[in-house]
This record gives sequence, structure tokens and C-alpha cells, in this order.
Amino acid sequence: MSDEYPREYTSGKAPVAAADVTSLGAYLESFDGEAGYLDWAAFGPLSPSVRNDSHADAELLGTGRAAGLDLVGDNVREARELVAQVMAAEPEQVVLQPSTTYGLMQAMYGLAGGVLISRAEFPSLTVSATRAADSLGSMHVEWLEPQDGFVTPDLVRAALTDDTRALAVSLVDFRTGYRADLSALREVIGDRLLIVDAIQGFGVVQADYAAADVVCGNGYKWLRAGRGTGFARFSQRAVDRIAPVLSGFDGTDGDLPVDAVPAPSGSAQAFTVSGADELAAGRLAIALREIVGVGIDVIEAELADRADQIMFHAGRYDIAVVTPHEPERRAGIVALAPAPADAAALAASLTNHGITVTVRGGSVRVAPHVGTTADTLRLFGDALAEFASTRVR
Repeated sequence: MSDEYPREYTSGKAPVAAADVTSLGAYLESFDGEAGYLDWAAFGPLSPSVRNDSHADAELLGTGRAAGLDLVGDNVREARELVAQVMAAEPEQVVLQPSTTYGLMQAMYGLAGGVLISRAEFPSLTVSATRAADSLGSMHVEWLEPQDGFVTPDLVRAALTDDTRALAVSLVDFRTGYRADLSALREVIGDRLLIVDAIQGFGVVQADYAAADVVCGNGYKWLRAGRGTGFARFSQRAVDRIAPVLSGFDGTDGDLPVDAVPAPSGSAQAFTVSGADELAAGRLAIALREIVGVGIDVIEAELADRADQIMFHAGRYDIAVVTPHEPERRAGIVALAPAPADAAALAASLTNHGITVTVRGGSVRVAPHVGTTADTLRLFGDALAEFASTRVR
């Protein structure tokens, strides 16, 4: 049987599909969902290139041909290289994971000493750290208590103890939209480890990832790559200080370890359990190719504009905004805090106008993307206008 493929089998793997999305205009046009979607912090509808590439990969795996299997398998290398490129790191420091949480658990279960974490963090951090502390006893959680949910350098400085060995923080807080200053946090904690959950900002805002020792993320939100597209970067200092407790057979060097149990790899590869999902890696790679082609700085500027427009509408109708107004202190999340008596009415008005957001605990989280259209912003403004006309004062 020949290992040559007809063009339709290989077109999804060639750079053609992603190369077309190297300008901002083409990138904006690739957002082909219905108007009204403002929930990118919860889930990012898959991009056309990701959908096409997934179909092409599935066809290749369906042939059983060695060349096709190798081609799809190369997704892992490409995805690792692109993640490393975004972080200005080495590909050898990057491993693919099923999710952000898997990467964070790899870090938490191997730590020793105190780990500073805000109680207000997303459960990927708080639950992973607590489970690791309870089960192993080698580390303990030192809780931060930010009144506004912002993990600032001053808050961290005041909470450091002699036992503190690491700080774990979200690049962008999932509730308030506050973007942490990784450079400033590194300066405050000194030689301690800095562990970052980057899912709410990776690929859409620029960050000093070199300041962190562990950076974990996932492509299923802002990257539009679907679930299963997690990744983690472990610096050499992280590899040296974090025990690879959850290291599986894929976390060793060399060929498949049979008839012996070798030591974990001395690189980031130690923090893996089994082989990466090659289909998921393909989705991640194609999504990353798009954002690298457009430029994260360009995407960040556009996203800041969309968030500004959301804030403008909120201010116009006297709805409190929790998220910082300074562009450098936020990403794509805009958190609204209506009066308790108004929260249900605001949520209902948004729903009635076809707006999809996340409502949790009286807070309304609005998350536009660069592809959010004028039609969607108009619907959002109309919803707020209707709400304002009937609000309880």
C-alpha cells in the first residue's frame, strides 16, 4: 500500500489553513459564531482552522498508514515548540497535559514547604494544593486573604514566611479579571518558586512568563482549540526542586521502559504520565499558529478595546465594574457587580437579548474576544438599557 496521500488528506496538515490567518483582518473573520456570545472565559467555540485540522487528522489516523500516523504524531513536537515560542522558553521545558489542572497537580504534589495561595483562586489551584497537603504531608498551604480578589505584590510581601517555598497564582483572576504582575511578584518572592495558572490570559495578552517557574494552561478557552489541549512549562529550577511524584512511564528518558523501572527524566518530561493526545496536540498547534501569525501584541490591543466597550456600556448605566480599568491590569474578563437586588434582573435581561455570559454569586462575568462584533456589543448595550429602565432603586 502506498504512503502517498491525496491532497484532501494532507491539506489540513500543511501550513496553508493557518497561513491564511496571519493578518488581523483574517483572524477577526475566523470568528464565525452567532452574535451574542460573551463567555470566552468559560469556553471558546472552535475556530474554523481547528475544526478543519481535526477532520484531516482523523482521516489520516483512519488509514493506518505509517506515514499518516507519523504525520499526526508530529503534532506533539509542533505544539510544544509553539507553546515554548509564546513563553520565550525552550521546547524541552514544555510538556503537554490533558488540562491545566493536570499540570498544576504535577507541581503541587511534588512541592515541599509552604505554598502561598489566595482562597479566592480557581479550584484548580486551591483544591490541588489542599489534596496534596492532606495526602502527602510534605507541603502545607499558606492562605492569602485578598479583600478584592487581587493578588498584588504588597499582599504577597506581607504574607511571606520563613516556610514559604512557592507562590501559586492565576495570571488572570477568573472572577475579577485582575491580571497579576508576574515580574513584580517574582521580585517580591525572590528565589521561591512561582507557579502560574495562565489559562485566562495565555495567547491573548503578553506576560513575563520567564519570571515563572511553572506555567500551566489550556487551549479550550481563548485559543479556540477545544478541551484536552493542556500544557505546562517547567523551568530547570522547577525540575530541580519539584519531585515528579505523578511521573509515569512516559516521564522517563529513552525507549519504552520494559524489564526495568528507570528513574524519572531529569527534564520537564518527568512531569508526564503517558503519551500525549496527538489529535488534541494538533488542535493546539493550529490555534497557536494563528495567534503567533497575527501577533499577541496585536491581539491584546484589540481585546483591550473590546473590554473598554463593555466597561463603557456598564458605566453608562451605572453598573459597577470590579475589573481594573487599566489595560495592563486586565485581559478579556470584565466583572460586573450590580446591586444584590438587581442581579437577577440584569441576568434575565442579558438572556432575553441573546447574550451569553457567566452569572455566579450575584456577579456577572462578561468575556468578549477580539472577534466580538459590533452586533454583539449592540445587543449587550440594548440589554443593559432595558435593565436600567426597570431596575430597583
